[in-house]
Parts: sequence; structure tokens; C-alpha cells
Amino acid sequence: MKDIIHPNELLELYPSKTLVLLDVRTNPKKYAESHLKDAIWVDIETELAHKSDNAAQGGRHPLPSVEEFCSTLGRWGISPAHHVVAYDDISGANAAARVWWMLKALGHPSVQVLDGGFQAAVAAGFPTNAETPQVESIAPYPADAWLLPTYDMEEVGIVAQKTDDYMVVDVRDSARFKGYVEPIDLIAGHIPGAVNMPFKDNLDEQGFFLSPEQLKENYTTAFGKRPAQNVVVHCGSGITACHTLLALSYAGLQIPNLYVGSWSEWSRNGREIGRED
Repeated sequence: MKDIIHPNELLELYPSKTLVLLDVRTNPKKYAESHLKDAIWVDIETELAHKSDNAAQGGRHPLPSVEEFCSTLGRWGISPAHHVVAYDDISGANAAARVWWMLKALGHPSVQVLDGGFQAAVAAGFPTNAETPQVESIAPYPADAWLLPTYDMEEVGIVAQKTDDYMVVDVRDSARFKGYVEPIDLIAGHIPGAVNMPFKDNLDEQGFFLSPEQLKENYTTAFGKRPAQNVVVHCGSGITACHTLLALSYAGLQIPNLYVGSWSEWSRNGREIGRED
């Protein structure tokens, strides 16, 4: 199954007893006003992360435990037999791709992100309403480990300067990477040695993903001969980094390491900061 689904393809599938739609837009008011029919709203802050009072320990959106997320999936009625489609309104970047990564990391066989997001589905004629669907909870999802690779802050610090063999990819906007602005975290800049590849470059002018062929060409050129296990992808807090991991998987490439803590963790720990004049 490909990792991206077009709105017209979703329309062909709907309705289905095995289809579960997840609305991962950040604003619950938007969901309350209108969402794709039968979609379940996902709270990024409490269901896709286990936050602490100190973002220096794991960043702003550290992963929940496997047990926590498996219980959440059970509350959503999701089993290994379900086909999950996640959407948001920022072309998968906040945070449909994070749901995709988390399900993929549990070994879930059927999970996709809606290309173009909520707006594209509405434009394609997908039905919407403001009703909260009745979801029947089931047993926690049967998984006991994250299966996709991650790096922690110490590991990133070790490989960031080994630019011949490793690559640390920062997917934030170039202005944030260069240290010109920082609208969210406390300090502007980037991890020294990191390369800036903004996630928006995965998309065309209409906000749809580039073709798998184009994405593959772009990333194989950028990574050179480095294998996926020598590539670490991060962002501000481990959310939008998943957009690039999704693009790589969609292109048929191996999924690299995710640095979940990302800039929000790195910048709060007295680490060296890179900036551009």
C-alpha cells in the first residue's frame, strides 16, 4: 500500500467498515465546526505525545510509551485489520504524518496520509459534518515496541559533525534554520553540521506531494551514498520531521532515523548553536 492517498481515491473507498479517518488538525474548534464525515479528532498534545513540564527532556512533543499509544488506538477502535487515513490542513505536516509514523512504527499494515489534506478532500466532494462519530472502544492495539529507528540527543551530537558519513537533516523553514527568527522555541539557530531541507520542498505549488519519482531523485541526490541508517531527520519538536520521513517512504526509500526531541530539546540543553549571518 502506498503511503499517500488522493482525495478521489478516498472517495472510492468510503464508506467502509474497515476505514478509520483521523482528523489531526491542531485546532479542535475547526473539528467542531466541520470535519470529514466519520473522522475522529486526534489531540496532538495528549494523544500523540507524552509531554513533561521540561521540554529540555525530550522536547515539546516526546513520544508516548508504546503502551499508551496502543491504549489510545484501542479507544479509537483501531485494530491491525483497519485501514487508517490521517489528514490535517497543512499538507500532512501538522500532524497527519506523525500519526502515520507512529502507526508505521508499530507495524500497522494499512495507514496513509490524505494528499492535500482537508481542503483537497472538501474540494473533491468528500462529505463533511459537525457530528462526533460514535466509536466503540476495543482492546489495546497488539504491539510492544517502536519498530522504526530513532536517535536521541547524545547520538545526534556524536554524528552531526561527521558530515562525510552521516547527514543530519533539519526540515524547518530556512529562516528558522539560519537563526533569523524563532517563533516557538527559546533560541534561534540550528544544530551545527545539520543540512536544511525544508519539508515544504516535498510539495508542489498546490500543496500536493511531488511524485514518488521526483522525491526519489531529490533525496538520492541529497543523501549521496549515505545509507538511510546514517541519516537523521528532525524539526522543531518531532512532528513535521515525519513529513519528510513520509515523503521518503512514499518514494520507495528506506525510512531514516527520527530525532524526536529535535530543536526544542537541543536548544534547551546548552548545546552549541549554529547560525548564519
